[in-house]
Amino acid sequence: MDVTVNLGFIVVGLLLVGMAIIGSVVSRLPLSAGMLYVAGGILLGPAAIGLILLDPIDDAALLERVAEIAVIVSLFTAGLKLRIPLRDERWHLSLRLAFMSMGITVGLVTIAGVVGLGLPIGAAVLLGAVLAPTDPVLASDVQVREPGDRDRLRFSLTSEAGLNDGTAFPFVMLGLGLLGLHELGDWGWRWFAIDVVWSITIGLAVGAIMGTLIGRLVIYIRQTHKEAVGLDDFLALGLIALSYGGALMLHSYGFLAVFAAGLAVRRIESGSSESEEVPPDVRKAGAVEADDMATHPEMAPAFMTEAVLAFNEQIDRIGAFGLLLVVGAMLSMRYVSIDALWFVPLLLLVIRPASVWAGLMGSRTDRRQRHLISWFGVRGVGSIYYLMYAIEHGLERQHADVLVALTLTVIAVSVIVHGVSVTPLMNWYESRTDRESRWKAERPSGWNERRRARSDRA
Repeated sequence: MDVTVNLGFIVVGLLLVGMAIIGSVVSRLPLSAGMLYVAGGILLGPAAIGLILLDPIDDAALLERVAEIAVIVSLFTAGLKLRIPLRDERWHLSLRLAFMSMGITVGLVTIAGVVGLGLPIGAAVLLGAVLAPTDPVLASDVQVREPGDRDRLRFSLTSEAGLNDGTAFPFVMLGLGLLGLHELGDWGWRWFAIDVVWSITIGLAVGAIMGTLIGRLVIYIRQTHKEAVGLDDFLALGLIALSYGGALMLHSYGFLAVFAAGLAVRRIESGSSESEEVPPDVRKAGAVEADDMATHPEMAPAFMTEAVLAFNEQIDRIGAFGLLLVVGAMLSMRYVSIDALWFVPLLLLVIRPASVWAGLMGSRTDRRQRHLISWFGVRGVGSIYYLMYAIEHGLERQHADVLVALTLTVIAVSVIVHGVSVTPLMNWYESRTDRESRWKAERPSGWNERRRARSDRA
C-alpha cells in the first residue's frame, strides 16, 4: 500500500482517537471539534500530504451525495430534539427565522453579489440561497441540550437550522431559473406554485405522515406483541430513507420531510407522557432494562425515541467529521478570492444580524438572545450541498468558481470564529440566565417581606 495512504490512515486515526480522549476538554475551551477537523483536512489535502484530492467542481456529484446524506441525518436528529408542542409560541420564532430572516438574507446577499461581485442576478440569488441556511450539523454546541429544553435561544437556533435547510431550496431553484437552468413559468407562476407552495407543503406532510405511521406501528407491535425490539438504528435509517425518498418521488423537499419525520416521532413520545421532560428512567436505562423498557405500556414511546436519537447523534458526529475533513482538504490557493476580505465580514457581521433583528422584531426575545442568535448563524454542510447541487445542474464555470471560493471561505471562517466564541459566549449567557432565574424565584418572597414590614411600620 502507498506510503501516502498509510500516512492518511494514521492522521485520521489520530484525529478520531484524539477527539475521543480530549473531546470533553475541547468542549470547555474556546475551541470546537470542527476546527480540528478542518485542520486535519488541510493536512490531508494537496497543501500537505495530498491524500484527499477532491475538486469542488470536478467532483461535485460525489460531494453532493455525501453532503446530502449528512444533512438529512442531521435534520432528522434536529426534529427528534424538539419536544416543545407545535402550539407553543416559540415556534413562531422558528418560522420567522426560517422564512422572513431567510428571505432577507438572500435579498441582501443578492444585492452584494450584483453590486460588489458583478454577478448576474441569477448567480447572486444562488449565492444567497447557498449561504443563507444555518447548519444543523455544526451548530450542535448552541442547540437544545435535551428534548425538554425550553430556552428560546437554543430552541430558536435548533429549529431554524432544521427548517431553513428546506426553505432555502425555493431560492436555489429561483437562482437556477434566472440563469436559464430551471423552468420558472410566466411571471414565475410555476416557481411559486411548485417550488414554493407544493414542495414545502407536501414535504412537511410526507415527513409528518411517515413519522407518525411508522412510529405508531412500531410502538403498537412492541406494546401488544412484544416484538420489533432492538435494531433502533435500522428504524432510524429506514424512516429517514422512506421520508426522504417519498418526498422526492412527489417532487417536494426531502429536507423538510426528514425534519418533519423527526418531529412526528417526538410528538408520539411527548403525547404519551404528561411530563414536560423525558422520563429519567428511560435515559438511564442500561442493556439489561432495554427490552423491558422497549415493550413497557408507558415507557415504550420514550424508549424508542431516545434510542433513535442516540444513534442519530453518533452518525451526526461522524458525518461532521468526514465533511469538514473534505472542506479543509478543498481549501487551496486555487479558490482564494480577494473579495472574501469584505464579503465574509459583511455576511457574518451585517447581513446575518440585520436579517435576524428584522425577522424577530416584536417577538418575545430579549436583546441578549437576539444578539446571540444573530452571531451564531453557523454555515456548513448545507451550503456545500446546495452549491454542489447547483454545479450539477449546469452552473457555468465562471460563476461556479466565484461561488465555490466564497462558500468554502465562509464555512472555514464560520467554523473558526464560531468555534472560538461558542464556549465563552454560551457560558456567559447561561450564567446570566441562571442568575436572573434565581432572582425571579427569590423576588416574590423578599418583596412580600418588605411589603409586610412597611405595613407594620404604618
